[in-house]
Amino acid sequence: MRAKPLDGIKVLDLSRLLPGALCTQHLADMGADVLKIEDPGLGDYSRWIKPLMKVHSGFFLTVSRNKRAMKLDLKKPEGKEIFSRLARDADVVFESFRPGVVDRLGIGYDDVCKINPRIVYCSLSGYGQDGPYRDRAGHDVNYCSYAGVTEQTGEWECGPALLNFQIADLTGGSLSSAMGILAALVDQQRTGKGRYVDVSMTDCTLAHAVITLARMGIDGTPRARGDDYLTGGIPSYGIYETADNRFVSLGALEPKFWNAFCAAIDRTDLADCGETWGDEGRAIRAQLETIFKSQPQDYWAKLGERVDCCLAPVLSLRESIDNEQIQARGMFVTDQHPTDGEVLQFAFPIKFSEFEFSIDRSAPLHGEHTEQVLTSLGYDDGEIKQMRGSGVI
Repeated sequence: MRAKPLDGIKVLDLSRLLPGALCTQHLADMGADVLKIEDPGLGDYSRWIKPLMKVHSGFFLTVSRNKRAMKLDLKKPEGKEIFSRLARDADVVFESFRPGVVDRLGIGYDDVCKINPRIVYCSLSGYGQDGPYRDRAGHDVNYCSYAGVTEQTGEWECGPALLNFQIADLTGGSLSSAMGILAALVDQQRTGKGRYVDVSMTDCTLAHAVITLARMGIDGTPRARGDDYLTGGIPSYGIYETADNRFVSLGALEPKFWNAFCAAIDRTDLADCGETWGDEGRAIRAQLETIFKSQPQDYWAKLGERVDCCLAPVLSLRESIDNEQIQARGMFVTDQHPTDGEVLQFAFPIKFSEFEFSIDRSAPLHGEHTEQVLTSLGYDDGEIKQMRGSGVI
């Protein structure tokens, strides 16, 4: 069988919580050997975020598969020496501390580059490694706020909406980091030289707010919340409530889809009104609200299956699990974890030729592979016992 795309790539993962964890899980799913390095105390505190399953949090178990884990106190000279030995043979170091922390520990990019010029060193942070906000704490909602994304969410008569999907953490953090790392690895393979990759979740979120920026390019100001192309400003794109208090999504932006939808509901008089703005657009939207309210969600779901007009039911995650398209794509898998039992997870979402996604390792226990890693570095049983006693591991 052909090797996985990232087979042979060694990643040292110093990150905590969601953005870094999901990034390195994607790398591990594609075949990279990801070693998660945690302090000997609590380690990555996402392990213990409540509610717990049996031992670990469902959060941790969902983003930690296919990795190894070791305990290592990087504040101790012996811990730093072990890290340096690992870094000599690594391809990637990934960290998500506040700017400057790894440099103070003596394991920053400049330190690692001296012993391994091929290293790809990725630092993920909320605001980047420089600028006046570099040392500020933050979470997804804050990064989205500074990027102008939060202000655009929600309906026009309400305040900004809170989302249960971390746009900055995942798009700005996990995926942007993976993109930067993979690009640097391609360059590393070509030139033999590594790179430093500085990923700001705020920057990378901002850089994807293309609809808002495009509007500003027209007259210098974005449209108000709930009044833009994709936020309810036009009738042909939106969320509508149904008779059974469920919802459907209509995305009939192109005339061919909008016209097909209008014909299906016997309202061909609206054929030229899909992109009507302002008060007239809101009046047409009100008519659609009444129409959608006349039938239950299932009725509209079947109409969307029958008519090619970009009409779909708004499903819960529970319903997505059973959806025939999601099932056909194999997007949910279960793993039997040694301490937590059966864990439902998302499968790796990208399909490659000659590649079969698999869970080769369950989410690791805290320090599960510490002895294995140290033995591979040449430490003997006595040295490992001494390091455990002194709190290095």
